[in-house]
Amino acid sequence: MSKAIGGFSKLNKQQKIRWLAENFTGQPDALEQDFAQWQHPDAQMQKVIDGFTENAVSNFTLPYSIAPNFLINGKLYAVPMVIEESSVVAAASSAAKFWLERGGFHAEIVGAEKLGQVHFRWAGAPEKLQTLFPEIRARLMSECDDITVNMRNRGGGILDIALLDYTHIEPYYFQLRASFDTCNSMGANFINSVLERFADSLEQFFTEYPGLSDAERDVDVIMSILSNYTPGCLVRAWVETPVASFDDLARIQGMDSAALAERFATAVRIARIDPYRATTHNKGIFNGIDAVVLATGNDFRAVEACGHTYACRDGHYRSLSTCTVENGIFRFELEIPLALGTVGGLTALHPLARHSLDILGQPSSSDLMCIIASVGLAQNFAAVRSLITTGIQQGHMKMHLTNILNHLGATDEESAAAQYFFQNQTVSFSAVRAFLENRRLASEGAAAVPRPV
Repeated sequence: MSKAIGGFSKLNKQQKIRWLAENFTGQPDALEQDFAQWQHPDAQMQKVIDGFTENAVSNFTLPYSIAPNFLINGKLYAVPMVIEESSVVAAASSAAKFWLERGGFHAEIVGAEKLGQVHFRWAGAPEKLQTLFPEIRARLMSECDDITVNMRNRGGGILDIALLDYTHIEPYYFQLRASFDTCNSMGANFINSVLERFADSLEQFFTEYPGLSDAERDVDVIMSILSNYTPGCLVRAWVETPVASFDDLARIQGMDSAALAERFATAVRIARIDPYRATTHNKGIFNGIDAVVLATGNDFRAVEACGHTYACRDGHYRSLSTCTVENGIFRFELEIPLALGTVGGLTALHPLARHSLDILGQPSSSDLMCIIASVGLAQNFAAVRSLITTGIQQGHMKMHLTNILNHLGATDEESAAAQYFFQNQTVSFSAVRAFLENRRLASEGAAAVPRPV
């Protein structure tokens, strides 16, 4: 049978799975059984889950974890995190506990502006378009009143519309760049609806405006779409403490607190200088951010794309965090754009997303920005602290030990023995496998020895 197919989306779930098995795995029974066991037992809930996407054949489960002890702006949080990497939640929890005793995390909203664009071509003179733009702008605003009324009633709506001239780069290319306040919603559908209305109004304006030539009446709207780069939707999170408060941690590493603080700051400066290091440094920040974004039903792909663009806003990809040690004070700071919502979308549909927001105390979108930025900073702190002291592998592989034992089919007794054995040993897949093999051989040998009667 050919592996190409038409009308796949019209098949029911069972037919889709059968087609997959027959064409790609050759194991229809195994595939059906494995996919079926991850289905939600409540048929109505499974229908909701299937509705999130297209061509759903099963559910893919990730752990839903809690990182406690996050003190943020004087309020204590237990933060939901959805992630499969074993060390992330442990690292976030450890950093939260560390800073709980040092004043906690502080965060503030720098801005909440989201952006959208209408890209169009127009063959007239740019100067003439600039002259016409005040009339165009007024028309665009008035002709989308019906779309924006509810958002305006909540205190949001369209903030501004700007005309940008790119004709020196691309012939006849102009852009309308609109800014929005979408209150507690992420606002993607709202923004895109407004932009498409802008496009219709723009075309109608040039059709009706008196005294234009035929060429000037011809406006070609290429596309109307929100931008996931939202540098004006910005949050800043930071921690601050006297360098002397690192004494206990520094003593374990055989150095004084000032040396440890400066070593940390140097590691962050390296991530500001070197994009190879910055990429991994920022990935660690997003380990924490993405996990909470997922848990609250927000769009981690948009958040990541925006954050990485912001990291190279001056033309050089850099760390999103900074660190200073001045006058005996250690300050570690993260500034990042986060376009988030706490109403609408998946936050209203996914029961665990709703519970996540309940656990966080039903935060506003601004509160959620502060929480998520603080978790990203905590994750970054934990990673850099490990890198400049014990090294990243010691803690990571200790957390990974459970996964290795599960992969190797260890019994509960074998797992307990391995956890004890590797407390002071280097964890690796081969080392764990050798430990289990030796233990099993010893057990078989003991069982084969005749016992005295």
